[in-house]
Amino acid sequence: MTLRSGARAAAPPPSLPLLALVCAAALLSCGGCEARFVVEKNSLKVTAPDALKGAYECAIGNFGVPQYGGTMVGVVAYPKANRKACKEFDDFDISYKAKPGALPTFLLVDRGDCFFAKKAWDAQRAGAAAILVADDKDEPLITMDTPEESGKADYLENITIPSALITKSFGDRLKKAIDNGDMVNVNLDWTESLPHPDERVEYEFWTNSNDECGTKCDSQIEFVKSFKGAAQILEKKGYTQFTPHYITWYCPEAYTLSKQCKSQCINHGRYCAPDPEQDFSKGYDGKDVVVQNLRQVCVHKVSMENKKPWLWWDYVTDFAVRCPMKEKKYTKECADGVIKSLGLDHKAIDKCIGDPNADEENPVLKAEQDAQIGKGSRGDVTILPTLVINNRQYRGKLDKGAVLKALCAGFRETTEPSVCLTEDIQTNECLENNGGCWQDKAANITACKDTFRGKICECPVVKGVKFVGDGYTHCEASGSGRCEINNGGCWKETKNGRTYSACTADGCKCPDGFKGDGVHKCEDVDECKERTACQCKECNCKNTWGSYECGCSGGLLYMKEHDTCISKNVGAQVGWNFLWVVFFGLAAAGIAGYAVYKYRIRRYMDSEIRAIMAQYMPLDNQGDHHSSHIEL
Repeated sequence: MTLRSGARAAAPPPSLPLLALVCAAALLSCGGCEARFVVEKNSLKVTAPDALKGAYECAIGNFGVPQYGGTMVGVVAYPKANRKACKEFDDFDISYKAKPGALPTFLLVDRGDCFFAKKAWDAQRAGAAAILVADDKDEPLITMDTPEESGKADYLENITIPSALITKSFGDRLKKAIDNGDMVNVNLDWTESLPHPDERVEYEFWTNSNDECGTKCDSQIEFVKSFKGAAQILEKKGYTQFTPHYITWYCPEAYTLSKQCKSQCINHGRYCAPDPEQDFSKGYDGKDVVVQNLRQVCVHKVSMENKKPWLWWDYVTDFAVRCPMKEKKYTKECADGVIKSLGLDHKAIDKCIGDPNADEENPVLKAEQDAQIGKGSRGDVTILPTLVINNRQYRGKLDKGAVLKALCAGFRETTEPSVCLTEDIQTNECLENNGGCWQDKAANITACKDTFRGKICECPVVKGVKFVGDGYTHCEASGSGRCEINNGGCWKETKNGRTYSACTADGCKCPDGFKGDGVHKCEDVDECKERTACQCKECNCKNTWGSYECGCSGGLLYMKEHDTCISKNVGAQVGWNFLWVVFFGLAAAGIAGYAVYKYRIRRYMDSEIRAIMAQYMPLDNQGDHHSSHIEL
C-alpha cells in the first residue's frame, strides 16, 4: 500500500486488533481481485539547466492546495540547514519570502524524521510557494498523507501551498545542480491531473456520518456545510452529477460471533464500521454508524428518484446540527425528523434501508463495497474522506475553494459554468493585452475566450455569424450574414446621403463605380476621364461619387444601355407610327375574319335550303330515275 504520513511503519493500536484485521480483510479481498491504491500524480518540468531539462512525475500530497487545472513557475532552493524541514526555518535565520520581481521559491527538502505535513507547514511559514520532498530510498512514488493523530496537528487546515514527492534519483540530481551553483527553474503542472472530457463533471464524496472521530470527521462536516451552496447550484443547473459514498468493511468469518463484530456490524458481520469512540464499553457502536451511513445513501437514492438529488446536502448538514452523538441524538427518531422536514418519504427510505438484523446481503451496502474497489484509472478508496472527480482521486485540502477549483478543472475548455471564471477562482487572462488574440476594437469583438485552464484564441460566433481564421492574427466573418457584423470587415463609406459597401457574401469587393482592395479602401472611378461611359459624339459626361451623369446636346435623349443619344421627336414619331401599324393590322385582321365568317354562313344556309327542297320536289338528276321506273 503506497500511502504514508511520513513514518516508515507503525503497528496498529493495541486496543484495535480486530479493526486492523477487518481493514486488512477488506483491502485484500474484493471478489478475487487484487487491492490497488493509485498514486495521483502531476508533472514537474525542468526548464533550466540544460542537463536537467525534461518532464518528471511527482506524487501529489494529500494536504495543502494543488493548483488543479493550472501551473506554477518557480526556482528550486535546497536549504543549507534544516534540510528535513522538521524545525522552523526562523531558528536558522532562513527565509524564502518572495521579493519584488523574483520567481517564487519551491523548497526542496529531504524525507524523514517528521510528518510530511509538518515539513510543508514549516516550508510555508518560511515563505516557500511549494514544497518538493525527495524520497530517501529508491522506490515507486507514494502518496504523502496527513498523520493519523491529526487532532494534535492544528496546522493541517492552514497548509495552502502545494506539495509533491519526487524520487530519490531525481532529488539527488536537483541537489547536485544546486550545489554546483546552477539556477534550477521548474514548472509544476496540474493541467492534466484531472480528466476534462466534456461539459459535465461527475464527482463522488466518500465520507461517513460519524462525528466523533476527531479532526478528520470535523473537517468532513465543515466541508459539507461550506460547499453545500455551490454543490446544489451546480447540480440543479446540470453542470455536475454528484454521488455520495460510504466505506464499510466486513468482519472476518472467524469473528462474526464475537462481541466486537456484533457491536460493530450489521447483517451478521457483512457491513461494519469502527467504534466511534474506539471504546466498546460506552457510547454508540460501529453498527449505529453503519445504519446512519446507509440511511444517508438511501436519502440520496430517494432524492434522485424524486429528481432532487441536491437534498442530500440539506439532510447531511441538518442531521449533523440536530442529531450529534455528543447530545445522544444520533438516532433513527432524530433522523426521521430531519427527513420529514425536507419533505422526503421516510417510508421509502426505510424500505431502502431494509432489515439490518437479517442474515442476508443488503443490496445498497453491497453496491457501496463494490464501488470502493478501483476501476479503470481510479484506485481503491482507502482514505477517508476521499473526493473522486471524473474517476480520479482528488488530493489536497478538503476546502471549498480548493475543491471548487478542482471541479472547474474537470470541465472541457469553454464549457465551464460562470462560477469557475470568477476572480476568486482564476485569473482572466483576456483582460491583459487581450490574451495575445485577435480582436476588432471597433466592433468590440475578440477571439480571446477565458477558461478555467487559461485563455484560448478561437474565432468567435457573433449574432449567428461565424468568424474563421487562426484566432491569433486573423478572424474574418463568413456566410450570408457576415455583412451584419462590422460590415464583414470590408470598406464602407457614406457621402452626400449615399452609402456604398464592399461587403459581399463571397468577400470584400469594391462596388461598381469604385476600385481598390475592398477592405481598407475603395476609390471613386472617374468614368468620364477614363472614357468608360458616356462617350458618344453628342454625349456630355459629368463624374459623380460612385457613378456619373450623362446628358445629350441638341435636345437629344441619352440611352444608357446603348451609350448613345437619339431624337426625342423621332422617338415620338416612331412610337406613333408603330401604333398606326398595329391599328391597321388589327383592322385588316378584323375585316378578313368577317369575310371568312360571312362566306361560311352563306354556304351553310345554301346546303340547308337544298336539303328542304329535295324533300318536296325532285331535282333534275332525280327525275331521270323516276321516268325509267314507270316505263318498266
